[in-house]
Amino acid sequence: MESWSQWIYETLGIGHSLQYKIIASLIIITFMYLLRKGLLHFFLRRKVDIKTRYNWEKSASYISYVLLIVIIIPIWFQELHAFGTFFGLMAAGLAIVLKEPILNFFGWMFILFKKPFEMGDRIQIGDSEGDILDIGFFNFTLLEIKNWVDADQSTGRIIHIPNGLVFTRPVMNYNQAMDFIWHEIPVMVTFESNWEKAKNILLKVEETKLKPLVDDAKPQFEEAKRRYYVEYANLDPTVYTRIKENGVMLTLRYLCPPKRRRSFEQVAIEEILHQFARQDDIRFAYPTTRFFSAKEGLKE
Repeated sequence: MESWSQWIYETLGIGHSLQYKIIASLIIITFMYLLRKGLLHFFLRRKVDIKTRYNWEKSASYISYVLLIVIIIPIWFQELHAFGTFFGLMAAGLAIVLKEPILNFFGWMFILFKKPFEMGDRIQIGDSEGDILDIGFFNFTLLEIKNWVDADQSTGRIIHIPNGLVFTRPVMNYNQAMDFIWHEIPVMVTFESNWEKAKNILLKVEETKLKPLVDDAKPQFEEAKRRYYVEYANLDPTVYTRIKENGVMLTLRYLCPPKRRRSFEQVAIEEILHQFARQDDIRFAYPTTRFFSAKEGLKE
């Protein structure tokens, strides 16, 4: 390390005083900054998607930080044992005073190498849900969904979450295995309705409006099976039947992109409403109260 620092001083033509160390550090920082900007400009000249650009910029930043540390440390600590003593004392103090930032930094390393989520993924951690906008050294940033918005759509708020929470909270990733999730739409019809006809209508809606999604999902599902133990006997949309207190419950189950769940639900529901409106023997069920009157008979 001493020979490395001596080479730096000789190359830059400066001495060993504090002033010269500051000048050398500033020159190296400026050079690394310009080098990073130049390399990014060279590799990102052509049009690339936002996620690729983000990954390139982040990777370049991490590499430049590491190189800066490796190059500048010898300038300030010419002898290895002096640096080791200083680093040991500094680490002991930081471990006590900066417990949370250190935990968040190791959380960042866990996110970087283990990849529980990446840029653009939709996740839930604790009570927070949203799309990943940025992953930093100490926290990651979400564009919030849900909350007072009664759907999987943005509230417009930005949430900054400490990286250390990945060690203590379950992280639910909507699209890590494949960019599709299961969604269900419950439809309740009265006991007096022709529920078999209603079920056939729902199956037809799924066949025409929702099933084409399965063709896009199958290649991703095959990839997911190679990475995770994922087993589904059937990816096709289906309708399940149950008897409830107020009628017959028909439940549509189908695959859809997690970020477009509300849009596909709207398409399916509007088609169901149009189809049911044409039928005289199908009625939606809703909570009612029935009572008997000695004079008037049965009333609703």
